[in-house]
Amino acid sequence: MIHALRRGLLVLLAVFPLFALAAPAAQEVVKRTTDEMLQDLKSNRDQYRTNPSAFYDALNRIIGPVVDTDGISRSIMTVKYSRGATPEQMTRFQENFKRSLMQFYGNALLEYDNQDIRVLPGGKQADPERTSVNMEVRDSKGTVYPVTYTMVQIKGEWMLRNVTINGINIGKLFRDQFADSMQKNGNDLNKTIDGWAQVVANAKTSDAGQKAAGHE
Repeated sequence: MIHALRRGLLVLLAVFPLFALAAPAAQEVVKRTTDEMLQDLKSNRDQYRTNPSAFYDALNRIIGPVVDTDGISRSIMTVKYSRGATPEQMTRFQENFKRSLMQFYGNALLEYDNQDIRVLPGGKQADPERTSVNMEVRDSKGTVYPVTYTMVQIKGEWMLRNVTINGINIGKLFRDQFADSMQKNGNDLNKTIDGWAQVVANAKTSDAGQKAAGHE
């Protein structure tokens, strides 16, 4: 029995490095995804400017797999509204949210010419299942915009949970927008979900900076 347990422990110790290699750190996930996104944008910028939908599709292909859509959607909807939502409503909102997120992010990227996006060195990670990855976006005029990705570990994979751009907490911005839409729609969840893409399209970070400057 002891020998069997010892052999099992040795096997576990032997394969553990393989698991470690298979699950890149949060910073590596962000850098790899960012590099792929920028290369695609550089190669297809003219096409994307005349056909932004193609860029949204590319972003969904590149960024989509590392976005915690379920976690972000529930955070935006908050328990106040999500606890009364049906599974169909949650799925519909997640789909609408993901599509609107790609449009929101894509439109911001298309405004930059020859932008430089740099992933900063990582600091000490206090929580093994949650961390932040910091970036800098420099536009053509040399202005630097700090960006922070909040990453969470789900089933061994690092996923994006929130983004803060130049001090503006996008998760909080969207939560405020959702609550405001529910109020305007008389707490009609279906109407709010169906109109969510337009709400995000109308959202301007410059107009909501102070309001959304909290933390996730």
